[in-house]
Amino acid sequence: MQHIKYLLIILISFFFISCSQKDISFEKTSFSKIDGFFDDDLNLAFEVFKKDCEKSQINPKFTNVCKLSETYNDAKKFFTENFEAFTIVDRNKSKQGLITGYYEPLLKGSFEKTLKYKYPVYALPEDLVISDDSKLKDYRNIGRVENNRLTPYYKREEIDAQISKSLKAILYVDNKIDLFFLQIQGSGRVELEDKTLINLAWAGQNGRAYRSIGKYLVENNIFTLEEIDGIKIKEYLNENQEKVDEILNTNESYIFFKISPNIATGALNTVLTPKRNIAVDRRYIELGTPVFIKTTNPITKEPINKLVVAADVGGAIKGEIRADFYWGFGEEAKLNSHKMKEYGEIIVLEPKK
Repeated sequence: MQHIKYLLIILISFFFISCSQKDISFEKTSFSKIDGFFDDDLNLAFEVFKKDCEKSQINPKFTNVCKLSETYNDAKKFFTENFEAFTIVDRNKSKQGLITGYYEPLLKGSFEKTLKYKYPVYALPEDLVISDDSKLKDYRNIGRVENNRLTPYYKREEIDAQISKSLKAILYVDNKIDLFFLQIQGSGRVELEDKTLINLAWAGQNGRAYRSIGKYLVENNIFTLEEIDGIKIKEYLNENQEKVDEILNTNESYIFFKISPNIATGALNTVLTPKRNIAVDRRYIELGTPVFIKTTNPITKEPINKLVVAADVGGAIKGEIRADFYWGFGEEAKLNSHKMKEYGEIIVLEPKK
């Protein structure tokens, strides 16, 4: 069933890719012209590609090249003999796009609701339905049935007000702001008081469009576009508790979770590898695609020239030259992710035909 579901996603994605790519161009690029390609740890990139082949090989585009990967011991030969490189050029003839970062956050929580742990992490609600009815076309085909009629699913403010009787908490955490950022990241871990770690994975979404609260704060002159980042947003929210609900509710999108045996897993349904997987807009880049990114570290400003694999998506990751770089778990990953809003180039590796 999982394979059938993933194949349907691939076919839908292919339709959108075919429509969207008319506005951009893919400039064929020699591997020898890609700065840093041969200096990268291609062996590690090769292992990540093979790991992600577990799922991406379902896509006919990658079936053959994934099988071939098992016959190679030389990563450099594998990529240069079986792929062609193409630099994405946007509709404005620019090769530069926005590269942000994400990570796997750690929250404090409990399976029991208490005065300390009072913010619920919800499972996918039973009253949420998926339908291709035209009433839901602007809501990712996600809705609910009310009085025998389809209607969009509840927005963030309504979910927090517990309007739906189908909402079931899988556990509770101690910080509403951290819970919001867990939803932005899409997966994370919760530490119980006995130090047990619970892995939380993305289970679904309410169908509402994602809206950046950072953009809202800039539009309302709280921060400038140049100075804002995830750390400053958190600091502002913590210092202005009376405004938290108003600000968070501007993003009507809501993410539901499930307990998972695995650490952070992407939309490709494989465990993410820190600094070797990215989230992309799959209207332009298919999941499973090797991608060479050229950007900079947000803290040190040193170059990041790495061959990674597209294995995830995100509500905020929209655009032809757009990627979210997965930093992993821990304080360093958290800092880099919150600070990262760098420009860079994206070079996709397409299997030779």
